[in-house]
Amino acid sequence: MGDAVELEAAGRSVRLSSPDKVFFPERGFTKLDLARYYLAVGDGILRALRDRPTTLERYPDGVTGESFFQKRAPKNMPDWIPTAGITFPSGRGADEMCPTEPAAVLWAAQFGTLTFHPWPVRRDDVDSPDELRIDLDPQPGTDYADAVRAARELREVLHDYGGLRGWPKTSGGRGLHVFVPIRPHWTFTQVRRAAIAVGRELERRMPDRVTVAWWKEERGEKIFVDYNQNARDRTMASAYSVRPRPHAPVSAPLRWDEVEDARPRDFDLATMPGRFAELGDVHADMDDHAFSLEALLELADRDEHDHGLGDLPYPPDYPKMPGEPKRVQPSRARHEEARPPGD
Repeated sequence: MGDAVELEAAGRSVRLSSPDKVFFPERGFTKLDLARYYLAVGDGILRALRDRPTTLERYPDGVTGESFFQKRAPKNMPDWIPTAGITFPSGRGADEMCPTEPAAVLWAAQFGTLTFHPWPVRRDDVDSPDELRIDLDPQPGTDYADAVRAARELREVLHDYGGLRGWPKTSGGRGLHVFVPIRPHWTFTQVRRAAIAVGRELERRMPDRVTVAWWKEERGEKIFVDYNQNARDRTMASAYSVRPRPHAPVSAPLRWDEVEDARPRDFDLATMPGRFAELGDVHADMDDHAFSLEALLELADRDEHDHGLGDLPYPPDYPKMPGEPKRVQPSRARHEEARPPGD
């Protein structure tokens, strides 16, 4: 696998063992290629991860091998990488790594981390999200072009409710993510409620193209606004993260004027360093903004009071939440209702 090499990031050296180990057989990319990629986009991915508790999606033997999500900070993590204590919905806790310098990303790459999943909080206040995250998820029968149409209207929705501004990026697959920086003033429950309000308003404007239906059997060929990405412990791939697919795509930050013509497959481990060298981090100004959710929460109140639209289901691994509707698949509920008494 070749002799270990030392890579330097911002004055700190990181040892990379087995640099020739192939991580992406289809493209021939090695562990060293992965590390050099993260070195090339270091300022960008650090901006996305800085001070955030981060889950590591690890593929120690590359994309064809076994993988796992590492939520707890590895025991062998150096002491120059800080941690933060976070609490899962179950009530259990864990210390997660919080990158504060580019070398932390290289250190994680050494252990086969392809994708970084940061929480929407900072380590000094782990219960107050500072991002509203909108996941435009294409369902079967839809693709990136459908996500783009939804994103255009989403941009208008955000502007109409509080003058919000979102920063778009490819998911690394067919979808789009739009992150809105917010003041760390609201709880996870409130931020999720704001995401539901966004999704419902988008659904009203594009009823044939967008849905917030949690159950897959109800979604149809539409873009699903996955509001539960804002629930506690739910994370999304960071900007610049490499995704575990054979062609080594990355989650690529975009300017709004690029969204329509972008081709997600064009952004990968080989091409992103050149784009970054030319344009820098096109989301660099994101941390200069912090918006209010008041207008969206007022919309959520109107949806509930005027239209009877309350909460929506949480993921199945969550404890039952206050005000949550029955967490029963609609077809199963209909079957149970139709069953004769005592059957």
